[in-house]
Amino acid sequence: MERILNYIDGKWCEPSEGKWIDNYQPATGKVYSQIPDSGADDVEKAYQAARGAFKSWAGSKSNIRFKWLLKLSQAIEKNLEAYAAAESKDNGKPVSLATAVDIPRAVSNFEFFAAAATQFASESHYTEGLGINYTTRRPIGVVGCISPWNLPLYLFSWKIAPALAAGNTVVAKPSEITPMTAYLLSKSAMEIGFPAGVLNIVHGLGARAGDAICRHPKIKAISFTGGTETGKRIVESAGTQFKKLSLELGGKNPNVIFADCDFDDMLKVTLRSSFANQGQICLCGSRILVEESIAEKFIAAFTEKVSKMKVGDPAKPETKMGAVVSKPHMEKILSYIDLAKEEGGKVKCGGHQVKLEGDLAEGYYIAPTVITGLDQTCRTNQEEIFGPVVTIDTFKTEAEAIEKANATTYGLASTIWTANLKRAHRVAGEIEAGIVWVNCWLERDLRTPFGGIKSSGVGREGGFEAMKFFTEPKNICINYES
Repeated sequence: MERILNYIDGKWCEPSEGKWIDNYQPATGKVYSQIPDSGADDVEKAYQAARGAFKSWAGSKSNIRFKWLLKLSQAIEKNLEAYAAAESKDNGKPVSLATAVDIPRAVSNFEFFAAAATQFASESHYTEGLGINYTTRRPIGVVGCISPWNLPLYLFSWKIAPALAAGNTVVAKPSEITPMTAYLLSKSAMEIGFPAGVLNIVHGLGARAGDAICRHPKIKAISFTGGTETGKRIVESAGTQFKKLSLELGGKNPNVIFADCDFDDMLKVTLRSSFANQGQICLCGSRILVEESIAEKFIAAFTEKVSKMKVGDPAKPETKMGAVVSKPHMEKILSYIDLAKEEGGKVKCGGHQVKLEGDLAEGYYIAPTVITGLDQTCRTNQEEIFGPVVTIDTFKTEAEAIEKANATTYGLASTIWTANLKRAHRVAGEIEAGIVWVNCWLERDLRTPFGGIKSSGVGREGGFEAMKFFTEPKNICINYES
């Protein structure tokens, strides 16, 4: 059984306390590796390594940071198949998805922010009668990056890459549920001779290792993606120390479908936006709102296609629906399906655990599930399920669609389907979300800001928004006119 190790100061390290956590393979329900149960001592070692490397890394020219991040992206790309296989085994997602989306996007993250290191600039302002104000932006120091289990390497790199590009050194913690590709990243870093101490990876539980990172008095910023309740605890522990915080939290995203949309295109994309990665993407449209005049047609067509989606072995290239990430998460999802029934919902298809055969018999599989008959105030439509479960509700007017779309405490993402350009702009402007896709879903330009409002988070990631987060501005005023 393989043991994953911490990566501190350019070397692999066992946990200080000698404790280990079992790592389960979702497809089989069996333990296949172990990870360090790291604590405050391990985080302190990582911090000391990062502090020791900060001056040289922050003082290096931007083209040096560009070259190192580019080397890291190339190392991942060179071993794409191995990374994708590890991501699938660790997370339960289809290997085809990891190969086509997760790992290539991680490569793109490092490439993009490598270039951003050389393009990021500050401002100057000529002030009449005085002289000039100019703004410098300097790296913060040692920063903490904590990522979730649903898109393990993709979101890990989404945080690490801009932090390093901006000149910071990093103490990072991947999810304890999906640690393997972060471990492979440390292997790649060692293979290319990445500067020791610049990137440090500490594995372990959020309540121990993650909390130690957030509470460490010298780690000056925290970038976190995960659940809203965990985000609240981070605010309590790190916010009181006045650390910079970037929190990308949960979502309960509306998918608003108007009758004038391109029906076939909408149907194809809605299948993906509902169930990609078994619905375990914070951007999935879990609340489908469809105009009443086409509701019957949509429900019939949608449920027919959903009922034909096969759940299978994530390791097979033809599989589109794999396992959910863990047994507790599977039980949570199934409990919400039971709750939906109690609340009066009608399960149109799915709604049950799927039992496969052979080595997969104990895996964590759920049939893609479609539920109708629930209003927007019920718990099923208010709480984040984060699985292959969607609800369908109807609306008559544009105003009603907007009201229902905004009926939760979340505000991460949304999708609008319409051929009416004026309506698209109106509705997009009124929906309470940080991201609005019109006639598409999950299209990402890495230059654009990413993040949510309300209970979906604080701050923005992506592009120069991320570079700004990982730097501190300083205005310098020079009087040369008198």
